[in-house]
Amino acid sequence: MYNTNMLKNKFYSLILFLIVTFSASFTGGLVSISFKEPWYSSLVKSNYNPPDWIFAPVWTTLYIMMTLAIWFFWHSKKRDINTVYIYFIHIIINTTWSIVFFALHKIFLAMLVLITLIIFIVLLIIRFKPINLLSYYLMMPYLLWCSYALFLNIYNLIKVFLCYSMDF
Repeated sequence: MYNTNMLKNKFYSLILFLIVTFSASFTGGLVSISFKEPWYSSLVKSNYNPPDWIFAPVWTTLYIMMTLAIWFFWHSKKRDINTVYIYFIHIIINTTWSIVFFALHKIFLAMLVLITLIIFIVLLIIRFKPINLLSYYLMMPYLLWCSYALFLNIYNLIKVFLCYSMDF
């Protein structure tokens, strides 16, 4: 009986973390689809900007890895609830970036949100490492992808600034 309840609790916690994490994906995707064009296509993008089709599979993979990271952490013996709260806050920040960038078209503010997100990711990685090494490693690709996104965001910001400064 104990093993059945334990498995049931693990399953329910996985479902909960999937719902929380993928709510960010759903919201970000909805905002991107609704407000991205024609504004996004008009941006002068870096040559290092990936094709649009790559974002959905990359983000899906990252959201799965994030979910597994928090789930493995949650089922660790030395887990702490504050790290889970930090994870939830980080999900809100993740969603905020899509809203600020794609819906509001505020590149500078989006960059600040992205820097904040990266700080939270690093904080999670630091907190995961002594408790669950797998959680630590599962967050690394996410950190790399967001750092890459920051590079692209800064590039867009510089290009927009240069375009507007040429008008004066």
